[in-house]
Amino acid sequence: MDIPRIFNITESAHRIHNPITPEKLATLGAALRLESGARVLDLGSGSGEMLCTWARDHGVIGTGIDMSQLFTEQAKLRAVELGVDDQVKFIHGDASGYVSDEKASVAACVGATWIAEGVIGTIELLARSLRTGGIILIGEPYWRQLPPTEDVAKGCLANSISDFLMLPELLASFGHLGYDVVEMVLADQDGWDRYEATKWLTMRRWLEANPDDEFAKDVRAKLTSEPERYAAYTREYLGWGVFALMPR
Repeated sequence: MDIPRIFNITESAHRIHNPITPEKLATLGAALRLESGARVLDLGSGSGEMLCTWARDHGVIGTGIDMSQLFTEQAKLRAVELGVDDQVKFIHGDASGYVSDEKASVAACVGATWIAEGVIGTIELLARSLRTGGIILIGEPYWRQLPPTEDVAKGCLANSISDFLMLPELLASFGHLGYDVVEMVLADQDGWDRYEATKWLTMRRWLEANPDDEFAKDVRAKLTSEPERYAAYTREYLGWGVFALMPR
């Protein structure tokens, strides 16, 4: 069980696998008014930065589940590095369908709503692990400006314009599902730059270390095309945010 190899290569140097900076991740933790001992469930936990830093800064406990064996191992190492390995645990596994035996104060899926076939399914899944009065966190893209054509949307790595909503419509959609939006922290272009541009040096170093790998041709093609594609499309059109929801 693992994610596609390209992600394990391009994001192997990332601590956060989304366009949110460490500073904004800290802002989110503070905004949620986390209490010591609060339980956090993180589906698609990546390299564990959210759980580990919130355990250090706020005293939370919790569990993260991720399909990437590499990222899960990095998360465990990060927990040891920050001295919180007695507060958090990380499981290499499929987060789709995962329901916690112990109800969580915060149930999160930050940037991996594909685990339940989109936002609606992911919210429904997270709600099954949420205690009364708890908060659901959803990390999701939205259009900063509506793409003028379907080709532009595809340049943002979307299948079509209809894949994402404008921010007001996304916020309204949570209400239609019966949730209040109680907080949000939005990525900015600097966050996007760090998330995307960090991949480029990682790919270059990987190519230098693995010139004969059968995957090298694919990585070379991606490194050649990605800077221009990102600057022309994703950076201009695509937003991303983490939205805190409470059931009405």
